[in-house]
Amino acid sequence: MISPDIALAQLVNATAKAYAQNAPTYIAYREHTHIVGSGTIRQERDINRYVVVRQSDNAAVMRDLPNGGESQGQAFPIIPYFNPFTAFSFSYFANLKQITITLTRAAPFTFSLPVASKDVDATVFYIPFWKPSYAPGSSDAAPHLMIELANPQPKAAYLSDVVVDPQTHLPSHVVVKLQDDPTTITLDYAMLQGRWVITHGAMSTSQTVGIFSFHVVADTTYSDMSFPASSPDARI
Repeated sequence: MISPDIALAQLVNATAKAYAQNAPTYIAYREHTHIVGSGTIRQERDINRYVVVRQSDNAAVMRDLPNGGESQGQAFPIIPYFNPFTAFSFSYFANLKQITITLTRAAPFTFSLPVASKDVDATVFYIPFWKPSYAPGSSDAAPHLMIELANPQPKAAYLSDVVVDPQTHLPSHVVVKLQDDPTTITLDYAMLQGRWVITHGAMSTSQTVGIFSFHVVADTTYSDMSFPASSPDARI
């Protein structure tokens, strides 16, 4: 197998290309989020919404289903068009009444990989800010990469696991973690109408509000996704 640094760099480049070449203008979808709280408060709740979002700036109009109120803001709970191989940042709040993830997406970047030269006997490529390695059972056909931060910073968000789809050669499952924080976000991807999008996600985090401490797990499934060419709502 090639070195994990080169494998990750090639994956980053392929993902950036797929992300940019067929980016949707608008995305419409339904989402079902099931929230389970444990600890001081033990309850469950479902949040179902119809969401229309302008992809370029993540401006969305959301309607609670089946006949609830409307709201505007970032797409709930996270925009399904998101390349985690960027300098993204996010903040979050989660309890049984709501889950809010504020996401800042940066432009995708690519790596310049070394090319063979008759004047060079060998080259060694490495990524200065990530330390990738292969997970047990990984193969050339279906790579599974584990990633650590080379220079960890408190609360820094990073990808810890990336599973590659052997058909699309793009990530099919990623795990996002925060340094020195128990929060974990998992995202599952698929190709829909030629676009690489999130189809399922889950967030696990602990929260303390006043005297109450609880653990929250929110599981979201996206469905009925479409990509309108023009705005389905005058507000976006």
